[in-house]
Amino acid sequence: MLIFRRVAFWVFLALGLLLARGYWNATRDPIVRTAYVKVADWPTGAPPVRMLLLSDIHVSGPEMPPARMAEIARKLNALKPDLILIAGDLVSTKRLATHIYTTAEVVAPLRALHAPLGVVVTLGNHDHWYDEAGFRRALPEAGLTLLANQAVKRGPLVIGGVDDDFTGHADIQATIAAMDAFDGPRILLTHSPDIVPALPIRVAAVLAGHTHCSQIQWPWGKPLVYSTRYGDRFNCGFKRDRGQTVIVSAGLGTSVIWLRYGAPPDVWLVTLGP
Repeated sequence: MLIFRRVAFWVFLALGLLLARGYWNATRDPIVRTAYVKVADWPTGAPPVRMLLLSDIHVSGPEMPPARMAEIARKLNALKPDLILIAGDLVSTKRLATHIYTTAEVVAPLRALHAPLGVVVTLGNHDHWYDEAGFRRALPEAGLTLLANQAVKRGPLVIGGVDDDFTGHADIQATIAAMDAFDGPRILLTHSPDIVPALPIRVAAVLAGHTHCSQIQWPWGKPLVYSTRYGDRFNCGFKRDRGQTVIVSAGLGTSVIWLRYGAPPDVWLVTLGP
């Protein structure tokens, strides 16, 4: 009996340490990853544009209350990006959440983000499931530009925002048609990278999230699950897919369970230029 108790003690201690490590991984400050994307038709004389890509904020308790997101926003402002892009999933309603925040509470900390060319957002699957109409009202009211199969021009860049593919709201043709109204290098912001194989044109970069870089990876580096139909093809990081540049962020928050292993939170600071 004494041996059993000792074994049980060490098993529970190891499990507790493992869970604590996963929670620490999930709540650490995001890694800032960098990339430079050369654009062949960059306008003569135009300076490069530094874009900051965020995704999968997943505001919810316990690991991502609005106050934590506001603090992250203040730290990211110190990077002095020219443009901020948010690739969806602002909220989370995971079953293990200790608190679900209102749409207004989710959007409020995003007001702290500042960039000369503004903040551009697309919705993700969790946003559609939770309160699509509410986000469509709250984001513009907070000074953020929401794109749903639409396009805007910011500086020299034409930004197409494809609505969420996972919930069936993506309309690539409508987005491209909206981009045709502007001249300049083109980028696409989308929640899921799974739209890439269906793109009829090549753009300077596709910026996405959704996958969390699998959020949990086995110690030998194999993802526990994929949130993309294409496995490793678009699961994580900087990719060159048949000539198309694709950047997929691991995101800031968590989904399903508030733990991360082998896939820390990150943001991407991407410079586009000649």
